[in-house]
Amino acid sequence: MKTIFLLFLTFLTVKANCQQLYINTFGSSSSKPVIFLHGGPGYNSANFEATTAQKLSEKGFFVIVYDRRGEGRSTDANAKFTFEETFADINNIYEKYGFTSASFIAHSFGGIAATLFAEKYPEKVNTLFLTSAPVSLQESFKNILARCSEIYTAKNDSVNLKFILTIQRMDTTSLMYSGSCFLQAMKNGFYSSKNSTEEAKQIYAAFKNDPLYKYAGSMDAAATMGFWKNENYTVLNLTNNIKALTAMNLNLVGLYGKDDGLYSAEQVSNLGEIIGSKNLFYFDDCSHNVYIDKQSEFLEVVSERVK
Repeated sequence: MKTIFLLFLTFLTVKANCQQLYINTFGSSSSKPVIFLHGGPGYNSANFEATTAQKLSEKGFFVIVYDRRGEGRSTDANAKFTFEETFADINNIYEKYGFTSASFIAHSFGGIAATLFAEKYPEKVNTLFLTSAPVSLQESFKNILARCSEIYTAKNDSVNLKFILTIQRMDTTSLMYSGSCFLQAMKNGFYSSKNSTEEAKQIYAAFKNDPLYKYAGSMDAAATMGFWKNENYTVLNLTNNIKALTAMNLNLVGLYGKDDGLYSAEQVSNLGEIIGSKNLFYFDDCSHNVYIDKQSEFLEVVSERVK
């Protein structure tokens, strides 16, 4: 029955500035709206859409997933890849579905866009779930390289140690530097949990048989280049932005995994000091995809914290 229901989910497109966005909705439009903002730039919402969106809607929410303009399934040759463009598209989604505020599940790079949107439009955001989201990518890059150095040192891997030194000598503001750091993270399994739960194993296995799985490894280089060129996103430090949101009493919740190699425990702890330790959830046996790696706990936290 569940599979049949999923096959009949309504697929919608929303025109935003004469362009179309890929959008899918789950649940009743009369329920509290929750918007998923995916990572990247250059990625898509397929893994959340296939694994978690329906289950979250069954908790009593109107769940909206979409791919940013020019990314994933929202193809647009004229995409500008700016935060203002992203904000305009989000506002068009609000208008389309007739709500004035929503909660955001903001994953990875989506957390950057959501934080900046919330700072500009605090009245439009009920709860902001920073989900494996960077506060400072430059700090994350340093962490990635330091952890990789430890791994290569333990293995006596002089070749890769020299490569790490080469990366560390690069211009840290360059796309070559950020790309090299992310490649090292992938090479060393920083996006995967060391000890996946049985629940997570089952979810990942089911996802591999889902039609949406073909988008799992899809990345759009144009979006990566565009946001880097237009917004210098790899050098943003959102510490003060997040402090400003807490000063506005905006409901902020952090959801991170202890196996996520992008962030050190110190980085996560520092975020907790800003948003309050009671608002930070740091899960064992969990990496970057918190909503899969610890799905039951994730759904429970979101259900309790959406305002």
